Amino acid sequence: MTSQESFEILESLQADIAELIDRLPTLKHRQFIQQALATIVRLADSEIDRLDWKILSAALADMERGFQLFYDYRHTRKVTIFGSARLAPETPDYQMAVQFARAVSQLGFMVMTGGGGGIMQAGQEGAGRNNSFGLNIQLPFEQQANPFIEGDPKLIHFKYFFTRKLFLLKESDAVALFPGGFGTQDEAFECMTLSQTGKFGPVPVVLIDPPGGDYWHSWSKYIDDQLVAKGLVSPEDPSLYTVTDNLEVACNAITRFYQVYHSSRYVGDLLVIRLRHELSNELVEQLNTEFKDILVQGKIEKSQVLPQEGQDETSDLPRLILYFNQRDLGRLYQMIAAINKLGIPTPEETAHPERK
Repeated sequence: MTSQESFEILESLQADIAELIDRLPTLKHRQFIQQALATIVRLADSEIDRLDWKILSAALADMERGFQLFYDYRHTRKVTIFGSARLAPETPDYQMAVQFARAVSQLGFMVMTGGGGGIMQAGQEGAGRNNSFGLNIQLPFEQQANPFIEGDPKLIHFKYFFTRKLFLLKESDAVALFPGGFGTQDEAFECMTLSQTGKFGPVPVVLIDPPGGDYWHSWSKYIDDQLVAKGLVSPEDPSLYTVTDNLEVACNAITRFYQVYHSSRYVGDLLVIRLRHELSNELVEQLNTEFKDILVQGKIEKSQVLPQEGQDETSDLPRLILYFNQRDLGRLYQMIAAINKLGIPTPEETAHPERK
């Protein structure tokens, strides 16, 4: 780069920053923009390596592409599919993934995969290009996107695995795992760890074998025998996931999760659970009786949108509020299952579990 080109880039950057500072008081998310800018300024005055700056700038570029792509699809629920890149189209696992992706896309969900071959390709094949996202990774040895997503504007090539996985989980409203190797095991255990610690979800996680298969059934037995039985995880933690070799069970695990439950967030220490319709007082009391062990104080109560939630897009939805202990996530998943079972969804809600 010549000194003239460098000067022109700097001059353009100065103008862009000046304009942003002028507009900052009027921007919707000015608080967070200001925090991000302040972080960059602090780093610029600190002693960090050139490599650190390269990581920061590349990660921001990855996130910019992801945020811009998914914004237009933020109201459609998505299912992330993980599994082996080595499984060929003629294998039962591949065919099961095709059938599953086709089924959930017909229910209105979109499908996300890593964009490569094997189970990732099966997911895109089943869902179809229009209902698919591919989140590929740039590797020294070239990883081609599968033909069902190649060339689609919903295909992104990430530089880093961690930014790629961020979006595969952040944007997902359900996770389906098919048999795979070390990478799939890593994704399975990370989903469990993040769910168990409240850093991801709540969302349904489904571990799917082909009919008669025992990959995930054996995995689940290992969890029961080596982790639950020895007190290394809580007895309720298997409630974080569903293991099945039945396509209907796999799809129902996802759609039923959103029959009455919509989403949740924290307002301070208060867990706010948004519902697709209001529960009766009797049902709320039943929840208080069954799940009082997960409360640190008070009771589970009905509420409308809280003042602290501001311009929340779900402001019209009824809520349950509670002081959850933020430890017993398996029990929280059991409570969501109870809410979906106790509440009676309307035909409209049953027909459109994919809306959020």
